[in-house]
Amino acid sequence: MGEGPVLVVGGTGMLGGQVVTELLTRGKQVRALVRPGSDASRLESAGVEIARGDMMDQESLLRAMAGADAVITTAAGYTRHRKGDTPETDTVGNSNLAEAAKRTGVRRFVLTSILTCDQTPRVPHFWHKRLMEDRLQALSVPFVALRPGAFLDQVTRFGGDPVSKHKVMWFGSAGIPLTFVLTADVAGYLAAAVDAPGVEGQRIDVGWDRPISLQEFADLTERLTGEEMRVRSVPVGLLRAAGRVLGPVNPMAKDLAAMMSWFQTGRYVADTTRQSEVFGAPPTAEDAVRRLITSLGHAVRS
Repeated sequence: MGEGPVLVVGGTGMLGGQVVTELLTRGKQVRALVRPGSDASRLESAGVEIARGDMMDQESLLRAMAGADAVITTAAGYTRHRKGDTPETDTVGNSNLAEAAKRTGVRRFVLTSILTCDQTPRVPHFWHKRLMEDRLQALSVPFVALRPGAFLDQVTRFGGDPVSKHKVMWFGSAGIPLTFVLTADVAGYLAAAVDAPGVEGQRIDVGWDRPISLQEFADLTERLTGEEMRVRSVPVGLLRAAGRVLGPVNPMAKDLAAMMSWFQTGRYVADTTRQSEVFGAPPTAEDAVRRLITSLGHAVRS
């Protein structure tokens, strides 16, 4: 463990904000990379040091990492969650981060990667994570990559609160099991990874005790709430067609279609053996769905 702060890249986002909270709870000094002009008041009020900079500006990254003990990045241009995110964030921006980490000699670099990214060259935002893992390794940056599954608390909220609406939307078959995670759990693992022993150079899958399908999620929700829950499935073929049409002007559409096609293979499944060894037993699907429902403000049966 070092004495310098932990630099969080992506700290104004949903996952990154929770990582900041987890680090502060653990007594860590936290520094956040925030773009010029972006609102950092919430982070500042929590006692976070603000480093103004941008992943596309390597000199600003060098300044932000100066004296830092570790780096955690949750940044992802693909999601477009933050103003200024672009696909280049996942390529040029990530490369700049890796180079800056090498030049400043951080003790540990914690990367938020993606489950099965090493198997999916046709899913651009997955494959970019694999390339970032490899870049860190090639530069001999002491890193650990966490590869979480799909964020259930995000994917089930397309169109609003699924419990209130009594339905959840999905692309493709609702019966194919996938690995899911909750944002809060991944944030805790990322914060813990800063000081976890014996993880240098490792790529760790993150998930629950088992994969579940969207239909199983709906069934669990019905049992826990006593309310009807339906899955509205959109044929993945329609998404592929939209990707072909919109791809030239909106690469995200093609990327999304490729991801959903990969989900249909049934191979988006985590091996949680190493997760269990480093972070403890994974959450059960039942516990995770229960926590999701209560986080949305709904009561659950005992």
